[in-house]
Amino acid sequence: MKIAVAGATGNIGSLTVAALEGQGHEVVRISRSLGVDLTTGAGLDDALVGVAAVVDATNCGATDRDEAVAYFGTTTRTLLAAEERAGVRHHVLLSIASLHRAEGNAHYAGKREQERLVAAGPVPWTIVPFTQFHDFAEMVAGWAEQDGVAQIAPLLIQPVAPADVADVLAEIAAGEPQGRYVDVAGPETQDLVDMARRTHQARGRTVKLVPTWSGIFGVGLAGEVMLPSADARIAPTAFDTWLAEQRP
Repeated sequence: MKIAVAGATGNIGSLTVAALEGQGHEVVRISRSLGVDLTTGAGLDDALVGVAAVVDATNCGATDRDEAVAYFGTTTRTLLAAEERAGVRHHVLLSIASLHRAEGNAHYAGKREQERLVAAGPVPWTIVPFTQFHDFAEMVAGWAEQDGVAQIAPLLIQPVAPADVADVLAEIAAGEPQGRYVDVAGPETQDLVDMARRTHQARGRTVKLVPTWSGIFGVGLAGEVMLPSADARIAPTAFDTWLAEQRP
């Protein structure tokens, strides 16, 4: 089966490419660095010739709400229009669990716009919401770190391994459109501050972590807001297992 991966050079995109190729699929990599631009559509029609399914694993680093909504809106419209022209039969969107319970976050606002466009779009679809990834805590701490100190929200999450995310996306892309899929989460609940501390230890780094709700994640996300739904599909890889693989 010929399957395209948008955002193919990113963390999840590259793992999804590997998972699909491991299953014997022909994979088309879509990325600006590879000559295909989702904001302008340059190179997209040629890339989608003969493609049966597309996995959208693109990301956006915008911290402004309007900028994030505009980016995801533009790229999603461009991609869906090109898929319709090419006769693509299945659009698979990587999304975020708890997306519609978390307000005030620019990235989440952009992803909600992306979901809306996919659900209302012309291509049969599956939206797959995942919990935060195992490397999420380290990434969040990195955003805030200054002079060896990082403020980080004490979020309660149920993180999932990036490789497990890729495996699920590859599985779903090879199947029939399902509409909104159940949440996909890791096997254990974790505290974001503790995850960041342990990840830094594994990498041999010393960073002072200051728990606070005054940063990019406000107190509205406290408690169980970020946890998956009760019927979530549980991926196999625990945080400790992933962490052991990160040690030098």
